[in-house]
Amino acid sequence: MELTSASWEAVIGLETHVQLGTASKIFTASSTEFGDAPNTHIDPVVCGLPGTLPVLNKKVLEYAVKAAMALNLKIADHSKFDRKQYFYPDLPKNYQISQFDEPIAENGWIDVEVAEKGKQTYIKKIGIERLHMEEDAGKLVHAGSDRLAGSTHSLVDYNRAGVALAEIVSKPDLRTGREAAEYASEIRRIMRYLGVSDGNMQEGSLRCDVNISVRRGPEAPFGTKVEIKNMNSFSAIQRACEYEIKRQINAYESGEPVVQETRLWDEAKQLTKSMRSKEGSSDYRYFPDPDLGPIEVSPELRESWREELPELPASKRSRYAKEFGLSAYDARVLTDEFLMAVYFEEVVAAGADAKLASNWITGDIAAYVNAKKLSYAKLAFKPVFLAEMLQMIDSGKISGKIAKEILPELLLEGGSPMAVVEKRGLGMISDPIAITEIVDELMALYPNEVEAFRGGKTKLQGFFVGQLMKRTSGKADPKLSNQILSQKLQE
Repeated sequence: MELTSASWEAVIGLETHVQLGTASKIFTASSTEFGDAPNTHIDPVVCGLPGTLPVLNKKVLEYAVKAAMALNLKIADHSKFDRKQYFYPDLPKNYQISQFDEPIAENGWIDVEVAEKGKQTYIKKIGIERLHMEEDAGKLVHAGSDRLAGSTHSLVDYNRAGVALAEIVSKPDLRTGREAAEYASEIRRIMRYLGVSDGNMQEGSLRCDVNISVRRGPEAPFGTKVEIKNMNSFSAIQRACEYEIKRQINAYESGEPVVQETRLWDEAKQLTKSMRSKEGSSDYRYFPDPDLGPIEVSPELRESWREELPELPASKRSRYAKEFGLSAYDARVLTDEFLMAVYFEEVVAAGADAKLASNWITGDIAAYVNAKKLSYAKLAFKPVFLAEMLQMIDSGKISGKIAKEILPELLLEGGSPMAVVEKRGLGMISDPIAITEIVDELMALYPNEVEAFRGGKTKLQGFFVGQLMKRTSGKADPKLSNQILSQKLQE
């Protein structure tokens, strides 16, 4: 979005809440299963009842440290949990266990690839201030209806209360809505590669709050910061930022105050609206949680977790461009999901051309996987058989048209493309004598078109190619057919 005046600059930071994909909650053995009946995953520890004590889930610590390592953060030698006074109906204890002044990790960064419409793609380094662990709150469901007042009552589902979160706080290094959306997208991509979260925004597994202000140029002090909540997609993050930038600039230029507050993004109306005044850290009255001891991660444990980290998306994108000669766009699409990248690499390892594999995977196969909501790991058409099909195309045994004809059967049932081709009699006609005989028949059948071609209408060669393919049910070798046709028509 273009700002209304060249002198204005937006300053944006994101707080990203990543729901860690552990089977049990952060301080208790209650299930984290999504979609079960309301209030079926609640226990005395989550409610903070007298006589209960929280115990840190070891898997939560492992996931948090691995996430921090992937974001180039420095793991703290010593960290602790704090109580954050948070009086809302979706927190049964009326406080949240979080980390305040001694988080598990601080001071990191990631490189974000930003592709803005009409502009050249660029890489931007975004600083990350901290990552800390905390427990999630429950969920309010606003029900009933009243023509004037809206919802007439609210219901509380505590199933999500106590689910482990890693909150990732960026530095205020973002300048546009597009950069904010791309940053959030890369965070989710990294978390999915690590296997620490599914990052499903629709289910609340990844949620972003945007802190945004505007100022008179890069040297000016920061303006009044506004927080925006309630964004459930990356496109919503971009649109909310663009709206809020414009709103704040218009307010300053018309002499209206911009107040520190929390605002909600209204997806239906495509605007932000005031929710409440913004709390500061003093309002939360943090103090060390007396029930939880300090956290120390030994150097040996850190190193063992570091060795388990996979190759991350940015590294894969760079390697695909260098090793396979793929375009930045193809590399970006292929690495968007970890299992898609694994599938691609297995196809190439089985002997397929990388560019041809990329075209088929990001095209027909991705369309099928998305339509059927499948995982690449459960796809019936295994990488070794896609490689076999691509090698058949490359060697001239089948055409691309025949490959597309047999693909639906292979995607549904799997198996060898060679076996399907032989069973259905779809092998390519590559015999020059057989193709020459058909060409002679076609030239005899269409003498006027032959004369027109020889009179200068060379595009008629396409007409003869079409007739040849029709006569052979698309099985004639396209390259050989064009060579023979060109030779015969010019005699």
